[in-house]
Amino acid sequence: MKKPIKVLLILLAIAGIAFAVWHFLASAETDETRLTLYGNIDIRQVELTFHDPEHVAEMYVKEGDRVSKGQLLAIQDLQRFQYAVESAEAKLEAQQQIVNRLVTGSRPEDIRKARADVKSAEALLVFTSKELKRLQTLVKRKLTSKESVDRARSEYIAAKEKLHALKQQLELAVIGPRKEDIAEAKAILKANESALKLAKKVLEDAHLYAPSAGIIQDRILEPGDMADNHTPVYTLALVDPVWARVYVPEKQLGLLKQGMAAHITTDSHPDKPYKGWAGFISPTAEFTPKTVETPELRTHLVYQVRVFACNPQNELRLGMPVSVTLDLTTQPTQSNQTACSELS
Repeated sequence: MKKPIKVLLILLAIAGIAFAVWHFLASAETDETRLTLYGNIDIRQVELTFHDPEHVAEMYVKEGDRVSKGQLLAIQDLQRFQYAVESAEAKLEAQQQIVNRLVTGSRPEDIRKARADVKSAEALLVFTSKELKRLQTLVKRKLTSKESVDRARSEYIAAKEKLHALKQQLELAVIGPRKEDIAEAKAILKANESALKLAKKVLEDAHLYAPSAGIIQDRILEPGDMADNHTPVYTLALVDPVWARVYVPEKQLGLLKQGMAAHITTDSHPDKPYKGWAGFISPTAEFTPKTVETPELRTHLVYQVRVFACNPQNELRLGMPVSVTLDLTTQPTQSNQTACSELS
């Protein structure tokens, strides 16, 4: 009786080994119409930060919250940023008035005053000229001193120089400001406009918005914490795109094409395949990661493939083990969106 049992055990062992070998070889399906690969779900994550250092004032979401693109997530203390905007606005207004004054030119009142000053200087010049001639006649008759003549001559020269200066001022008042002065004032005005735009941008950057739709994975800071561009406030897990990261050996690499239809299954929902398509195919080989479920491939060089998935119910989660079956008979689709709509 013992010998038949021993034979039976040997047969069962051989059958078990045969089944294991069959399952082992089936880990990377070699059917001409299908290719089965194994991997994990991967998604993109975004570390959300503020641009400028300041304390966090308010935070509006927490871990697990689903957010939409453009949704306000947090805000910093705005007081300092608002002061900077007000200061920039005041500087801009002051420079604008300077430009307006230069562009408008001299006022009519200024020109009339300049002309009146010239007439007054002309009258003074006539008077000093006559006084000098009178004293020169008197000194010849020894009725006055040479010192008085010298003083009169100095007053005449001063009056003549003053008239020349006032005529130049009148000419400049009529012509108006120099083009170079106007250009300089306008350049300063432009710089002040840029400074105001920057101050407003800094104020806007104190509001943290979601760059894409996703789920808050980590809430790192709290109100009162100091935040800057090196300190993340949230970690956002993007819900789109979602892909399965799988690996294919070199001998089967030629079977793959971008856009090829695929079905993705998980242990959580084994009877619910998810539609997908082959996306990125790595141009370089690498050693098979230990997370791949196929022992045969763990010591071989393989190529990473991203199989994008249609995930309308958001049931595919980061790190989830999956099996991917690629349909080798389908034609590659033109785009990811087209592929998802056609395969759903």
